[in-house]
Amino acid sequence: MLLNGQTGRKRHRAEVVDPHPLYDGTRDDETDGQDGSSLRKAESSGRTISSSPPRTSEDFGGEALPMDGAAEGTAAAAGGGGGMSHKECVDGINKSLAHPTVKFLREKMEKAGCPVWPRLLTAITCKGQSSAGGYSSGRGITICCNHMTFQDEINQVIIHELIHAYDDCRAKNMEWTNCAHHACSEIRANHLSGDCHYKRELLRGFLKIRGHGQECVRRRALKSVQNNPYCSAVAAKDAIEAVWDICYNDTSPFDRAP
Repeated sequence: MLLNGQTGRKRHRAEVVDPHPLYDGTRDDETDGQDGSSLRKAESSGRTISSSPPRTSEDFGGEALPMDGAAEGTAAAAGGGGGMSHKECVDGINKSLAHPTVKFLREKMEKAGCPVWPRLLTAITCKGQSSAGGYSSGRGITICCNHMTFQDEINQVIIHELIHAYDDCRAKNMEWTNCAHHACSEIRANHLSGDCHYKRELLRGFLKIRGHGQECVRRRALKSVQNNPYCSAVAAKDAIEAVWDICYNDTSPFDRAP
C-alpha cells in the first residue's frame, strides 16, 4: 500500500492507492459491542442529557467530528517545533498502515460491513488549533502534519480516529451532533487507543500513577466533546457521566482494552 502526497489548491492532500481502501473524499477545511449496542444505550441512558444549539461551524451538519485533543502533550503542540514536513508526514502515515493495531481495526471494519472508498487518510496543515487529527463521517481521517513530531504520534492519531470510524460504521444511527453519541465514542477512542497509557501521561506532566487511566480518559473525552459546537460545557460533562459505564466497558472490536 502506498500513500501518495498531492498538492491541493488550499492545502496538501494525501491519497491512498489501495484496492481495498476505507474512505473517499477529503476534508474541505484545514481544521478540523460489535453491533453498536453501547452507542444505542448511550442515547437511551436514564440520565437526561442536555443539548445546546451550534455555537460555531455552519457546516457541522452531523457528519464532521470536531478535531480531537489528541495532540495534548506532543512536542510540536507544546511548541517544541514546527512539526513534520508534508513528505515526512506522508512517509509516517505509510509506516502506520503496517502497524498491527491499524491493520486489526481495518480488518474489523471490513468484517462489520463498512463500504470501501478510494481514499483513507489525508495529511494536512492545521491552522489555529493544536489538535493532532480528526475524523469526518464518510470522508475519512485527517492528520495534522505540523503537529506531528514522532512516528508514535502518527500511529496514535490514526488508531484513535479509526476507533471513531469503527463506531461510525457499526452504529447505523450514529449522530455526531448528539452529545451522548460523541461522548461514547470519545470515551472508547481514548480508552482503547493507548492514548492514556501511563508513560504518555507522565510525558504530558500528569504524574499520578494510581487511577491515571480513567482520569485521563475522562479528561481527554470531555475536552473533545466540549469542542463539539452542538455541546455546551455542561452538556458535554453530563453526557460523559451518563454514558461512562456503558461505553468505558465496551471494548469492541478488542476482546479487552489493549
